[in-house]
Amino acid sequence: MDIAIYTLTSELHDEQSVKKTTEEFLSTITADFHFCGNNYESYGSAPLSLIYVRTGGTEGIFKRIYQELMAKMSAPFYLLTSGKSNSLAASMEILSFLRQRGIQGEILHGSTAYINQRINLLLQVGKAYRKLQGSRLGIIGKPSDWLISSEAHREIVFEKLGITLIDIPMQELLNTIDSMPEHKIDETLMRKASSEGIRKALPGALHIYHALKTLVEKYQLQGFTLRCFDLLSTVHNTGCWALAQLNSEGIVASCEGDVPAMLSMKIAHALTGCTGFQANPARINPDTGEMLFAHCTIPFSMTERYELDTHFESGIGVGIRGFVKPGPVTIFKVSGDLSRHFAEEGELLSCQSEADLCRTQQVIRLSHPEQSRYFLTNPIGNHHIILPSHCKSLLEELLSSKTHVRID
Repeated sequence: MDIAIYTLTSELHDEQSVKKTTEEFLSTITADFHFCGNNYESYGSAPLSLIYVRTGGTEGIFKRIYQELMAKMSAPFYLLTSGKSNSLAASMEILSFLRQRGIQGEILHGSTAYINQRINLLLQVGKAYRKLQGSRLGIIGKPSDWLISSEAHREIVFEKLGITLIDIPMQELLNTIDSMPEHKIDETLMRKASSEGIRKALPGALHIYHALKTLVEKYQLQGFTLRCFDLLSTVHNTGCWALAQLNSEGIVASCEGDVPAMLSMKIAHALTGCTGFQANPARINPDTGEMLFAHCTIPFSMTERYELDTHFESGIGVGIRGFVKPGPVTIFKVSGDLSRHFAEEGELLSCQSEADLCRTQQVIRLSHPEQSRYFLTNPIGNHHIILPSHCKSLLEELLSSKTHVRID
Protein backbone atom coordinates (compact mmCIF):
# COMPACT_ATOMS: atom_id res chain seq x y z
CA MET A 1 0.00 0.00 0.00
CA ASP A 2 1.77 3.16 -1.23
CA ILE A 3 -1.02 5.70 -0.65
CA ALA A 4 -3.58 5.65 2.15
CA ILE A 5 -6.55 8.03 2.15
CA TYR A 6 -8.33 8.84 5.41
CA THR A 7 -11.42 11.00 5.82
CA LEU A 8 -12.72 13.84 7.94
CA THR A 9 -16.49 14.28 7.86
CA SER A 10 -18.66 16.56 9.99
CA GLU A 11 -21.06 14.90 12.39
CA LEU A 12 -23.81 16.87 10.61
CA HIS A 13 -23.23 14.80 7.47
CA ASP A 14 -23.83 11.09 7.40
CA GLU A 15 -21.83 8.73 5.25
CA GLN A 16 -24.56 8.31 2.66
CA SER A 17 -24.85 12.04 2.01
CA VAL A 18 -21.19 12.36 0.99
CA LYS A 19 -20.61 8.91 -0.48
CA LYS A 20 -21.41 9.88 -4.07
CA THR A 21 -19.20 12.97 -3.95
CA THR A 22 -16.40 10.89 -2.45
CA GLU A 23 -16.62 8.24 -5.15
CA GLU A 24 -16.68 10.83 -7.94
CA PHE A 25 -13.73 12.75 -6.54
CA LEU A 26 -11.53 9.78 -5.72
CA SER A 27 -12.14 8.29 -9.17
CA THR A 28 -10.11 11.19 -10.60
CA ILE A 29 -6.98 10.14 -8.70
CA THR A 30 -4.77 8.17 -11.06
CA ALA A 31 -2.37 6.64 -8.51
CA ASP A 32 -3.26 3.41 -6.71
CA PHE A 33 -4.51 4.03 -3.19
CA HIS A 34 -6.19 2.31 -0.26
CA PHE A 35 -9.30 3.99 1.15
CA CYS A 36 -9.20 3.84 4.95
CA GLY A 37 -12.19 6.06 5.74
CA ASN A 38 -12.26 7.45 9.27
CA ASN A 39 -10.24 4.55 10.71
CA TYR A 40 -6.88 6.16 11.49
CA GLU A 41 -5.36 3.11 13.17
CA SER A 42 -2.87 2.57 10.33
CA TYR A 43 -2.16 6.27 9.74
CA GLY A 44 1.47 6.82 8.73
CA SER A 45 2.14 3.24 7.72
CA ALA A 46 2.05 4.02 3.99
CA PRO A 47 4.71 6.07 2.16
CA LEU A 48 2.03 8.74 1.63
CA SER A 49 -0.94 9.36 3.93
CA LEU A 50 -3.62 11.81 2.79
CA ILE A 51 -6.46 13.23 4.86
CA TYR A 52 -9.50 13.80 2.65
CA VAL A 53 -11.44 16.67 4.20
CA ARG A 54 -14.87 15.90 2.80
CA THR A 55 -16.93 18.62 4.47
CA GLY A 56 -16.80 21.76 6.52
CA GLY A 57 -17.23 21.60 10.26
CA THR A 58 -14.36 19.13 10.62
CA GLU A 59 -11.87 21.45 12.29
CA GLY A 60 -12.73 20.36 15.82
CA ILE A 61 -12.47 16.69 14.87
CA PHE A 62 -8.98 17.26 13.54
CA LYS A 63 -7.96 19.20 16.65
CA ARG A 64 -8.99 16.25 18.80
CA ILE A 65 -6.96 13.69 16.87
CA TYR A 66 -3.93 15.52 15.45
CA GLN A 67 -1.59 14.76 18.38
CA GLU A 68 -2.45 11.09 18.14
CA LEU A 69 -1.68 11.23 14.40
CA MET A 70 1.64 12.97 14.98
CA ALA A 71 2.63 10.21 17.38
CA LYS A 72 2.19 7.77 14.51
CA MET A 73 4.00 9.87 11.87
CA SER A 74 5.76 13.23 11.90
CA ALA A 75 4.42 16.14 9.86
CA PRO A 76 3.72 17.35 7.23
CA PHE A 77 -0.01 16.77 6.95
CA TYR A 78 -1.49 16.58 3.45
CA LEU A 79 -5.13 17.67 3.30
CA LEU A 80 -7.00 16.55 0.20
CA THR A 81 -10.17 18.44 -0.73
CA SER A 82 -12.66 18.54 -3.58
CA GLY A 83 -13.83 22.02 -2.62
CA LYS A 84 -17.42 20.88 -2.08
CA SER A 85 -19.45 21.19 1.13
CA ASN A 86 -17.11 23.88 2.54
CA SER A 87 -14.24 21.40 2.60
CA LEU A 88 -11.69 23.93 1.35
CA ALA A 89 -12.59 26.44 4.06
CA ALA A 90 -12.24 23.75 6.73
CA SER A 91 -8.90 22.68 5.28
CA MET A 92 -7.62 26.26 5.42
CA GLU A 93 -8.62 26.55 9.09
CA ILE A 94 -6.90 23.24 9.87
CA LEU A 95 -3.74 24.26 8.03
CA SER A 96 -3.69 27.62 9.85
CA PHE A 97 -4.01 25.73 13.16
CA LEU A 98 -1.03 23.56 12.21
CA ARG A 99 1.13 26.46 11.06
CA GLN A 100 0.54 28.31 14.33
CA ARG A 101 2.23 25.35 16.00
CA GLY A 102 5.14 25.25 13.59
CA ILE A 103 3.77 22.11 11.91
CA GLN A 104 4.03 21.81 8.15
CA GLY A 105 1.13 20.90 5.94
CA GLU A 106 -0.38 21.44 2.53
CA ILE A 107 -3.82 21.53 0.98
CA LEU A 108 -4.06 19.45 -2.21
CA HIS A 109 -6.70 21.32 -4.18
CA GLY A 110 -7.12 22.44 -7.78
CA SER A 111 -7.45 20.82 -11.17
CA THR A 112 -7.38 17.06 -11.55
CA ALA A 113 -4.01 17.32 -13.31
CA TYR A 114 -2.53 19.47 -10.53
CA ILE A 115 -3.72 17.20 -7.73
CA ASN A 116 -2.40 14.09 -9.45
CA GLN A 117 0.94 15.74 -10.18
CA ARG A 118 1.33 16.69 -6.51
CA ILE A 119 0.27 13.25 -5.27
CA ASN A 120 2.75 11.47 -7.55
CA LEU A 121 5.59 13.79 -6.52
CA LEU A 122 4.77 13.44 -2.82
CA LEU A 123 4.65 9.66 -3.21
CA GLN A 124 8.15 9.66 -4.71
CA VAL A 125 9.38 11.76 -1.81
CA GLY A 126 7.64 9.52 0.73
CA LYS A 127 9.26 6.42 -0.73
CA ALA A 128 12.67 8.10 -0.75
CA TYR A 129 12.34 9.18 2.86
CA ARG A 130 11.63 5.58 3.85
CA LYS A 131 14.78 4.47 2.04
CA LEU A 132 16.79 6.99 4.06
CA GLN A 133 15.39 5.84 7.38
CA GLY A 134 17.74 3.43 9.10
CA SER A 135 20.59 4.02 6.66
CA ARG A 136 24.16 3.61 7.90
CA LEU A 137 26.87 5.69 6.24
CA GLY A 138 30.55 5.26 7.04
CA ILE A 139 33.24 7.91 7.47
CA ILE A 140 36.49 6.11 6.63
CA GLY A 141 39.18 8.34 8.04
CA LYS A 142 38.36 11.95 8.81
CA PRO A 143 37.48 14.64 6.27
CA SER A 144 40.54 15.77 4.32
CA ASP A 145 42.44 18.58 6.02
CA TRP A 146 41.42 21.14 3.37
CA LEU A 147 37.70 20.44 3.83
CA ILE A 148 37.39 22.90 6.71
CA SER A 149 33.60 23.32 6.29
CA SER A 150 32.60 19.75 5.49
CA GLU A 151 31.69 18.16 8.80
CA ALA A 152 28.16 17.04 9.69
CA HIS A 153 25.88 17.41 12.71
CA ARG A 154 25.23 13.78 13.51
CA GLU A 155 22.26 14.29 15.83
CA ILE A 156 20.45 16.48 13.28
CA VAL A 157 21.18 14.06 10.44
CA PHE A 158 19.73 11.20 12.47
CA GLU A 159 16.72 13.20 13.69
CA LYS A 160 15.76 14.62 10.29
CA LEU A 161 16.71 11.81 7.91
CA GLY A 162 17.13 8.73 10.09
CA ILE A 163 20.74 8.30 8.95
CA THR A 164 23.42 7.04 11.34
CA LEU A 165 27.05 8.05 10.69
CA ILE A 166 29.66 5.39 11.54
CA ASP A 167 33.34 6.23 12.13
CA ILE A 168 35.81 3.72 10.68
CA PRO A 169 39.56 4.22 11.25
CA MET A 170 41.68 4.63 8.14
CA GLN A 171 44.05 2.00 9.51
CA GLU A 172 41.29 -0.60 9.36
CA LEU A 173 40.94 -0.01 5.64
CA LEU A 174 44.70 -0.24 5.16
CA ASN A 175 44.81 -3.53 7.07
CA THR A 176 41.94 -4.85 4.98
CA ILE A 177 43.71 -3.86 1.77
CA ASP A 178 46.82 -5.76 2.92
CA SER A 179 44.74 -8.88 3.54
CA MET A 180 43.06 -8.92 0.13
CA PRO A 181 43.86 -11.89 -2.17
CA GLU A 182 44.79 -11.31 -5.79
CA HIS A 183 41.88 -10.72 -8.18
CA LYS A 184 41.99 -11.35 -11.89
CA ILE A 185 41.87 -8.21 -14.04
CA ASP A 186 39.38 -8.28 -16.91
CA GLU A 187 41.09 -7.83 -20.28
CA THR A 188 38.48 -5.29 -21.37
CA LEU A 189 39.41 -3.17 -18.37
CA MET A 190 43.12 -3.53 -19.14
CA ARG A 191 42.52 -2.20 -22.66
CA LYS A 192 41.06 1.03 -21.25
CA ALA A 193 44.39 1.90 -19.61
CA SER A 194 46.30 4.57 -21.52
CA SER A 195 49.78 3.55 -20.31
CA GLU A 196 51.77 0.68 -18.87
CA GLY A 197 51.88 2.49 -15.51
CA ILE A 198 48.08 2.47 -15.28
CA ARG A 199 47.94 -1.21 -16.21
CA LYS A 200 50.38 -1.93 -13.37
CA ALA A 201 48.24 0.14 -10.97
CA LEU A 202 44.99 -1.69 -11.77
CA PRO A 203 45.52 -4.68 -9.42
CA GLY A 204 46.05 -2.27 -6.52
CA ALA A 205 42.96 -0.30 -7.50
CA LEU A 206 40.91 -3.52 -7.39
CA HIS A 207 42.41 -4.37 -4.00
CA ILE A 208 41.06 -1.05 -2.71
CA TYR A 209 37.63 -1.80 -4.23
CA HIS A 210 37.38 -5.23 -2.61
CA ALA A 211 38.64 -3.90 0.74
CA LEU A 212 36.03 -1.13 0.72
CA LYS A 213 33.33 -3.62 -0.16
CA THR A 214 34.47 -5.80 2.74
CA LEU A 215 34.02 -2.86 5.13
CA VAL A 216 30.61 -2.06 3.62
CA GLU A 217 29.50 -5.61 4.38
CA LYS A 218 31.12 -5.71 7.83
CA TYR A 219 29.47 -2.49 9.04
CA GLN A 220 26.25 -3.00 7.03
CA LEU A 221 26.69 0.31 5.25
CA GLN A 222 24.61 1.80 2.46
CA GLY A 223 27.43 4.20 1.66
CA PHE A 224 30.58 5.90 2.91
CA THR A 225 32.99 8.75 2.37
CA LEU A 226 36.70 8.02 2.12
CA ARG A 227 39.72 10.10 3.09
CA CYS A 228 41.14 8.94 -0.21
CA PHE A 229 44.28 11.08 -0.46
CA ASP A 230 45.79 9.08 2.41
CA LEU A 231 45.98 6.13 0.01
CA LEU A 232 48.54 7.98 -2.13
CA SER A 233 51.21 7.86 0.58
CA THR A 234 50.29 4.48 2.11
CA VAL A 235 49.45 2.10 -0.75
CA HIS A 236 50.63 4.37 -3.60
CA ASN A 237 47.31 4.14 -5.39
CA THR A 238 43.92 5.85 -5.48
CA GLY A 239 40.31 5.04 -4.66
CA CYS A 240 38.95 6.56 -7.89
CA TRP A 241 38.21 3.25 -9.65
CA ALA A 242 36.71 1.73 -6.52
CA LEU A 243 34.38 4.68 -5.95
CA ALA A 244 33.29 4.66 -9.60
CA GLN A 245 32.40 0.98 -9.39
CA LEU A 246 30.70 1.12 -5.99
CA ASN A 247 28.56 4.11 -6.98
CA SER A 248 27.53 2.17 -10.09
CA GLU A 249 26.40 -0.64 -7.80
CA GLY A 250 24.20 1.76 -5.81
CA ILE A 251 26.57 2.05 -2.84
CA VAL A 252 27.11 5.75 -2.15
CA ALA A 253 30.85 6.41 -2.28
CA SER A 254 32.09 9.94 -1.70
CA CYS A 255 35.61 11.36 -2.05
CA GLU A 256 37.93 13.10 0.38
CA GLY A 257 35.94 12.38 3.54
CA ASP A 258 33.35 14.99 2.49
CA VAL A 259 30.38 14.12 4.72
CA PRO A 260 27.88 16.70 3.34
CA ALA A 261 28.70 15.49 -0.18
CA MET A 262 28.01 11.91 0.96
CA LEU A 263 24.67 12.97 2.46
CA SER A 264 23.79 14.81 -0.75
CA MET A 265 24.57 11.70 -2.79
CA LYS A 266 22.50 9.49 -0.47
CA ILE A 267 19.50 11.82 -0.71
CA ALA A 268 19.86 11.94 -4.48
CA HIS A 269 20.12 8.16 -4.73
CA ALA A 270 17.00 7.65 -2.61
CA LEU A 271 15.03 10.00 -4.87
CA THR A 272 16.41 9.21 -8.32
CA GLY A 273 18.31 5.93 -8.12
CA CYS A 274 21.55 7.71 -9.09
CA THR A 275 24.27 8.71 -6.62
CA GLY A 276 25.56 11.44 -8.94
CA PHE A 277 28.95 12.83 -9.92
CA GLN A 278 30.82 14.50 -7.05
CA ALA A 279 32.88 17.35 -8.48
CA ASN A 280 34.05 20.87 -7.79
CA PRO A 281 33.80 23.94 -10.03
CA ALA A 282 37.01 24.78 -11.86
CA ARG A 283 35.74 27.83 -13.75
CA ILE A 284 32.56 29.93 -13.67
CA ASN A 285 31.19 32.53 -16.09
CA PRO A 286 28.60 34.52 -14.09
CA ASP A 287 27.36 36.29 -17.24
CA THR A 288 26.32 33.13 -19.08
CA GLY A 289 25.90 30.67 -16.21
CA GLU A 290 28.42 28.31 -17.80
CA MET A 291 30.53 26.31 -15.38
CA LEU A 292 33.25 23.71 -15.67
CA PHE A 293 33.14 20.91 -13.07
CA ALA A 294 35.91 18.34 -12.65
CA HIS A 295 36.92 15.34 -10.54
CA CYS A 296 38.88 12.12 -10.99
CA THR A 297 36.02 9.68 -10.56
CA ILE A 298 32.43 9.30 -11.75
CA PRO A 299 29.99 6.37 -11.53
CA PHE A 300 30.56 4.15 -14.55
CA SER A 301 26.77 3.85 -14.84
CA MET A 302 26.52 7.58 -15.65
CA THR A 303 28.95 7.42 -18.57
CA GLU A 304 28.59 6.61 -22.25
CA ARG A 305 32.23 5.58 -22.20
CA TYR A 306 35.27 6.10 -20.03
CA GLU A 307 39.05 5.96 -20.13
CA LEU A 308 41.57 5.19 -17.42
CA ASP A 309 44.24 7.75 -16.62
CA THR A 310 46.31 8.64 -13.58
CA HIS A 311 44.97 10.57 -10.62
CA PHE A 312 45.44 14.25 -11.53
CA GLU A 313 47.16 15.83 -8.53
CA SER A 314 49.54 12.94 -7.84
CA GLY A 315 50.02 11.49 -11.30
CA ILE A 316 49.78 7.96 -9.89
CA GLY A 317 47.17 5.24 -9.50
CA VAL A 318 44.02 5.00 -11.60
CA GLY A 319 41.72 7.93 -12.34
CA ILE A 320 38.52 7.94 -14.42
CA ARG A 321 37.89 10.13 -17.46
CA GLY A 322 34.18 9.70 -18.02
CA PHE A 323 32.20 10.96 -21.00
CA VAL A 324 28.50 11.64 -20.44
CA LYS A 325 25.81 12.32 -23.02
CA PRO A 326 24.76 16.01 -23.12
CA GLY A 327 21.38 16.70 -21.60
CA PRO A 328 19.52 17.90 -18.52
CA VAL A 329 21.31 17.94 -15.16
CA THR A 330 20.72 19.15 -11.61
CA ILE A 331 23.48 20.51 -9.37
CA PHE A 332 22.83 19.69 -5.72
CA LYS A 333 24.37 20.02 -2.24
CA VAL A 334 23.14 19.99 1.37
CA SER A 335 24.95 21.45 4.35
CA GLY A 336 26.13 19.20 7.15
CA ASP A 337 23.43 20.46 9.51
CA LEU A 338 20.71 20.26 6.80
CA SER A 339 19.87 23.93 7.36
CA ARG A 340 20.80 24.88 3.80
CA HIS A 341 20.79 23.33 0.38
CA PHE A 342 21.41 24.30 -3.21
CA ALA A 343 19.55 22.75 -6.14
CA GLU A 344 19.63 24.25 -9.61
CA GLU A 345 18.88 22.75 -12.98
CA GLY A 346 20.88 23.18 -16.16
CA GLU A 347 22.20 21.47 -19.26
CA LEU A 348 25.36 19.43 -19.70
CA LEU A 349 26.84 20.92 -22.86
CA SER A 350 29.96 18.82 -23.30
CA CYS A 351 32.71 16.78 -21.68
CA GLN A 352 36.33 17.73 -22.25
CA SER A 353 39.85 16.56 -21.47
CA GLU A 354 42.07 19.45 -20.39
CA ALA A 355 45.43 18.17 -19.15
CA ASP A 356 45.64 20.46 -16.11
CA LEU A 357 42.37 19.44 -14.45
CA CYS A 358 40.89 16.38 -12.78
CA ARG A 359 40.14 13.71 -15.36
CA THR A 360 36.33 13.87 -15.73
CA GLN A 361 35.34 17.35 -16.88
CA GLN A 362 31.81 18.61 -17.57
CA VAL A 363 30.75 21.95 -19.04
CA ILE A 364 27.32 22.86 -17.65
CA ARG A 365 25.12 25.88 -18.33
CA LEU A 366 22.67 26.78 -15.55
CA SER A 367 19.04 27.38 -16.50
CA HIS A 368 19.19 30.61 -14.52
CA PRO A 369 22.64 32.18 -15.02
CA GLU A 370 22.23 34.45 -11.99
CA GLN A 371 22.32 31.33 -9.79
CA SER A 372 26.04 31.06 -10.51
CA ARG A 373 26.48 33.88 -8.00
CA TYR A 374 25.78 31.35 -5.26
CA PHE A 375 29.13 29.67 -5.93
CA LEU A 376 30.93 32.99 -5.59
CA THR A 377 29.07 34.44 -2.60
CA ASN A 378 27.55 31.71 -0.42
CA PRO A 379 28.64 28.19 -1.43
CA ILE A 380 28.14 25.03 0.63
CA GLY A 381 31.74 23.85 0.42
CA ASN A 382 33.48 23.16 -2.87
CA HIS A 383 32.13 19.74 -3.89
CA HIS A 384 28.69 19.56 -5.49
CA ILE A 385 26.73 16.64 -6.92
CA ILE A 386 25.78 16.53 -10.61
CA LEU A 387 22.66 14.46 -11.32
CA PRO A 388 21.68 13.39 -14.86
CA SER A 389 18.12 14.76 -14.91
CA HIS A 390 16.01 17.73 -13.91
CA CYS A 391 14.96 16.79 -10.38
CA LYS A 392 15.02 20.07 -8.45
CA SER A 393 11.35 19.76 -7.47
CA LEU A 394 11.93 16.33 -5.89
CA LEU A 395 14.96 17.51 -3.93
CA GLU A 396 13.22 20.68 -2.77
CA GLU A 397 10.15 18.75 -1.68
CA LEU A 398 12.03 16.23 0.42
CA LEU A 399 14.25 18.80 2.09
CA SER A 400 11.46 21.27 2.79
CA SER A 401 9.18 18.62 4.27
CA LYS A 402 11.76 16.67 6.29
CA THR A 403 13.98 19.38 7.75
CA HIS A 404 11.34 21.64 9.28
CA VAL A 405 11.25 22.91 12.83
CA ARG A 406 8.23 21.95 14.92
CA ILE A 407 6.89 23.68 18.01
CA ASP A 408 5.47 20.96 20.27
